[in-house]
Amino acid sequence: MAEIRIGLVDDHPVLRQGLRALLDRQPDLRVVGEAGAAAEALAMVAQARPDVVLLDLKLSADRDGDGLRVCAAVTERFGDTRVLVLTTFADEWLILEAIKQGAHGYLLKDVELTELVSAIRSVYRGGSAFDSRSAGAVVHWMQGSGARGGGTRGRGRAVATAQQITPREREILALLARGLSNGAIGQRLYISGTTVKFHVGNVMQKLGARRRAEAVYAASKMGLI
Repeated sequence: MAEIRIGLVDDHPVLRQGLRALLDRQPDLRVVGEAGAAAEALAMVAQARPDVVLLDLKLSADRDGDGLRVCAAVTERFGDTRVLVLTTFADEWLILEAIKQGAHGYLLKDVELTELVSAIRSVYRGGSAFDSRSAGAVVHWMQGSGARGGGTRGRGRAVATAQQITPREREILALLARGLSNGAIGQRLYISGTTVKFHVGNVMQKLGARRRAEAVYAASKMGLI
């Protein structure tokens, strides 16, 4: 089992210590670096080179956008490091902005340890991971945005694109939104992981997505999931 190197970015030392203790107990997980502020985060990633960064979005009392800026910078400068947001904030705009800035997943801090560990492994393998509330918030926001979007012309484009998505691809998109890996999706749909990978690649190409999280976002916007 490959070792997954993890970086922790959170302004609460006690929480970082608790996460380190819990994650280091897993046979395939190892915390290799910590940072308590945005200014320290990039230096930590540059030095420790974690595979996955667990990132809180609020890293100071007086500034709300530090976490988003860290997410964008890590994604841009360290292409091999994936960001998994772990925060207390379930605001729809934050979830959406985190995805836009390159986050591969979004979890709230009251998540169960088993779900957190599963999410880390999924993101490490190139998948996405959203808990039920964050996934639901994205869908709700996009449905509301679509309802406010108005014009028939815009809706026509969305319908035409949606018609190109097969029923099987819709099933896979729904499971991607739940953070399932290719193997887990294959088990649910009784198909091989290789077949799932083929479908994921096709649907991402159709949606113009480079990452699974972007595909979930696009599919939610179109009302596919």
